[in-house]
Formats: sequence, structure tokens, C-alpha cells
Amino acid sequence: MAGRTAGPAANPLKQPKAVFAVAFACVVSFMGIGLVDPILPAISEDLDASPSQVTLLFTSYLVVTAVAMLITGWVSSRIGAKRTLLVGLAIIVVFSALAGASGSIDGIVGFRAGWGVGNALFIATSLAVIVASASGGFAGAIILYETALGLGIAMGPLVGGLLGHISWRGPFFGVAALMAIAMIATWVLVEPLPKPERKGRLTDPLRALRHRGLLTMSLTALCYNWAFFTVLGYAPFPMELGAIQLGFVFTGWGLLVALFSVVGAPWLQSRLGLARTLYANLALFAVVVLVIAVWTTTKPVLICAVIVAGVFIGINNTVTTQAVMTVAPVERPVASAAYGFVRFIGGGLAPFAAGKLVEASNVHVPFYVGSGALVLGIAILATGHRFLENAERTQAAEAAGHEVPAPEAESAPDAAPGTEPGEHQATVPADRATE
Repeated sequence: MAGRTAGPAANPLKQPKAVFAVAFACVVSFMGIGLVDPILPAISEDLDASPSQVTLLFTSYLVVTAVAMLITGWVSSRIGAKRTLLVGLAIIVVFSALAGASGSIDGIVGFRAGWGVGNALFIATSLAVIVASASGGFAGAIILYETALGLGIAMGPLVGGLLGHISWRGPFFGVAALMAIAMIATWVLVEPLPKPERKGRLTDPLRALRHRGLLTMSLTALCYNWAFFTVLGYAPFPMELGAIQLGFVFTGWGLLVALFSVVGAPWLQSRLGLARTLYANLALFAVVVLVIAVWTTTKPVLICAVIVAGVFIGINNTVTTQAVMTVAPVERPVASAAYGFVRFIGGGLAPFAAGKLVEASNVHVPFYVGSGALVLGIAILATGHRFLENAERTQAAEAAGHEVPAPEAESAPDAAPGTEPGEHQATVPADRATE
């Protein structure tokens, strides 16, 4: 039966050394997202910058990451996945160190933008490498990837808070050092993967978005990331806590992200199904952000609501990533780049918009907008419900070890670059869903 697994599930933590090397680098990379949270007020005070100026640390980083996602497939198909990882890691090392050495808010924002280029090369390629190299199938690889994401998000605020208590420069230098270690581990432990037979084009991710299922999921993720990064990027300011206290708050948040990415999401999806899990999760997240909006100036409620938000962010990260990789009739690296481009645009613009909204109105408004963005995301997701149903059937077939039919011609328009066999199709059976 397609809905039942054949035998016990593989252990996602039983992997080759190369997978753990890339996963460690993923942990450090994702630390960069939450790392600056505890030091935002300190940077604002020390460099005499407004909150909206300081939130540009998120905006420059994530918007550049989004745009750079468009070139990741083109680069990796020419120099190989391992070299792309190493180039991305090297860029992060250099620009995180430069950010730590900078003496102005404009300098930090600019160097965070350079950091975003390396981040894009690394993130898009690391997921593909883990999927290609991991044992235990596609779902196990995604869980391992999301575990790394969750741990990185959890550790980032703690490291940022502890080092930021000494100096706001400390977290930047800390990431540079850890990424240098990750780069050496990747160089030593990761074997070069075969290049795809077909070289990627710069336009591949944008052309892939012509597939309605991928576009629907990506726009839903843009709305979700708007709320996510409004909370992550602006909530530290009304909390009015020190660096260490903020570090502990967002570490609690990040631990829930990690726990529900690995444990909660698979459990819920097995009982509610893909579509109902996504709808319910987005709705509950909207309620939590609405609570933050109403009680923004009540610190105990604000802190508790921010920590609880980690539950819904963790579930969404895992379930949505699996759905995107299944629903798109293109090679998974192309799907990842297209999806990343759209969703990081939302994540990048949200913190800066939050600062401007506060300047123009009051501290509650950005969170009302974030909650509304999630409701809009649910409406967008509902327009592609049949794609979720197809993705759910595909995942059930993969779990049972069944072959999945190739996408129909109408599902993959001639602009969608996924018909040639590539390095990842050979390693993952039942690669894509039909429309």
C-alpha cells in the first residue's frame, strides 16, 4: 500500500562522515541568521544607528542571498558541488571577519551583503549534497538538514549573546573562525560529486517558477518568512534586554525550532497529512504573531510568544521543504534555488519594513502586518491544494519504495529545466511529483 512504509524507518543520524561535515557547516551557516539578534540593540547604541538602520543587517544579508540563489545552479554545474561549497564557505569567512572589523553601520550592512553571496552558494548546494550523499532516503536527508538548521538557529543567539556581551564584534569573528573549521572539514571529508550532464543556465530558477505548484509554494513561503523575520528581526527591540538575556530568549526559541523540525513535523504529517499540517500550522503561527502584536509592550507575554513561535517555525521549515522538493517537476537544486529566491525576498524585506512601520506608526503595527501576511499565505496555498495532494501521494509512494511517474508535459513547461538526468536524480528514487 502506498500509504504504509515497508519496514522500520532509517535512522537519519546514521550517515557517512561527509554528510556530517556538510551538516556541521550548515549549523554554523544558520547560526548567522540568529547570531546578530542579541547584538542588534548594542550595535544600534554603539554606532548611533536607528532600529530600521540596524535591521538592514538582516535585509542586506537575506535579499542578496535571495538574488544570489539564482546563480547557484549555474556555478555548481560548472565547477562541481564540492568546489561550490568551498567557495561559499570561503566568502562567508572573509565577509564575516570584515563585518567584525568594520567601524560603521554602513560597513557592516555592506559586508553582510557579501556574506549573503557565500550563504546562497552554500545553502542551495549543501541541501543538494546532503540529499545526494545521505543514507536513508530523501525524507531522512531533509530531516538531517532541518536538524542542522534548527541547531544553528538555536545556537546562533546563544553564541551571539555570550560573545556579544564582551563586544558586538565577537559574534562576527566567531562565525569566521567556525566557518574556517567547517571549510577544512568539507575539503577533507567530502568527495567530489559527478557534475550533471546538463550545465545549468542562469535563468533556470526563474523559468522553473512558471510551474504553478512551485510558484504557489514559494509565494506562501514568502508570506511565512515575512512573519518569521519580523519576529526574529524586530522583536529584540521592544524586549529591552541585554545581549545575554536576549541570547537565552532566542536560544529557547531556536531549540523549539530544532525539536519540532525533527520530531514534531514528521509526527504531525503522519497523522494529519501534508495539506492539513501546513494549513493548521500557518493558522496557529498567525495567532501567535497576533498575540505578539497585541501585547508587544508587555514583556512576559512578548517573550513567551516569541519562544512559542519556534514550534510553528520548526514544523513549517521541514514540511514546506519536503513539499517544495516533491511538487516541482525540475531538478531539486533548481527547485531549491527558485524557492530560496522567492522566500528570502520576504525574509529580507520584513525587518527593514518593520522598522519603518514603527517610525511611521507604533511598535504594534509590524506584527499585525506579519500576522496578516500569514493569513494571505494560507489563501495563496489554498489555490494550489491539488499540488499538495499530489505531493502527499508522492511522499507516501517514496516511503513505500514505489516508483513515481515522471511529470506530465503540462506540469513541466519547456521553460522548466528538469528533464535531463543530473547528479541528484540518480541518488534519489521517485524524484518528482506529477501535476
